Amino acid sequence: MKVYPFIAAEKPAERNVIRSCALLSVSRSAYYDWSKQIPSGRARGDERLRSQIRRIHGESRGTYGAPRIQQQLRQEGVHTGRKRVARVMAEDGLQGRQKRRFKKTTIADANAADLWTDLVARDFSPADRPLNQAWVGDITYIRTWQGWAYLATVIDLASRRVVGFAVADHMRTSLIQQAMEMALASRRPAAGLIFHSDRGSQYTSTAFRELLARHQVRQSLSRPRQCWDNAVAESFFATLKTELVYRQALTTISAAHAAVFEYIEVFYNRKRLHSALGYQSPSTFEACRLTQSETAPAA
Repeated sequence: MKVYPFIAAEKPAERNVIRSCALLSVSRSAYYDWSKQIPSGRARGDERLRSQIRRIHGESRGTYGAPRIQQQLRQEGVHTGRKRVARVMAEDGLQGRQKRRFKKTTIADANAADLWTDLVARDFSPADRPLNQAWVGDITYIRTWQGWAYLATVIDLASRRVVGFAVADHMRTSLIQQAMEMALASRRPAAGLIFHSDRGSQYTSTAFRELLARHQVRQSLSRPRQCWDNAVAESFFATLKTELVYRQALTTISAAHAAVFEYIEVFYNRKRLHSALGYQSPSTFEACRLTQSETAPAA
């Protein structure tokens, strides 16, 4: 059998290219120019990933960065690295919302320095903490064209769920009472619940302390000038402002109330992935916790 040196020196794949080009009367240079335009397998994978990232980023209202998008992909059965997600997002000009520095609004009650203790002691971990065992609360401000709106919240430490909130054009004691009454009505906690806040005069007022006493709620206060003692409440406000308030103009206090209600009840409590909860939403985390307690063997 006669062997042509120029063919024998080529690799099998190269010989196939030579024969195919000869059969189709196409030059090899034209074939190689065309083959360079064919996307690689990784490039095709990036395109599939890109569409999923765009969808998740949109569903998060443009708030998720690479860590949360990677976790959402994993929950949907797509396993990929965080760096790859970040690269694809950068190529598409997508980014998550970054928090600004937080500004406190409540004024500490100087007479409360020695009246109450901190029952939480910065133990904010939700692990193994029962629901409705410890709540935290605080007040923040929201700018509107009509003037300042003030938001008071109550958050369950076990699930990070916002269980009560109120919006008004003032920050009097009745604002935090309204938020607490909403939380008590919706959750109906057993006696002994801890409610933790800073030492703002609203929280140390006689009216608010009487409300807690009627429902057998134990009051816990942060130490003076220790903002990290109420870090969960302040972190929520930073998230709310980053993902909602700073992204739109709120014309009236009623508009602020509607926007806050929609953000908390539709997105934050039910959909937003929380890193402290293993990238689950508060409602999903609570559902799993309740299921586990129902299926646990009796002691």
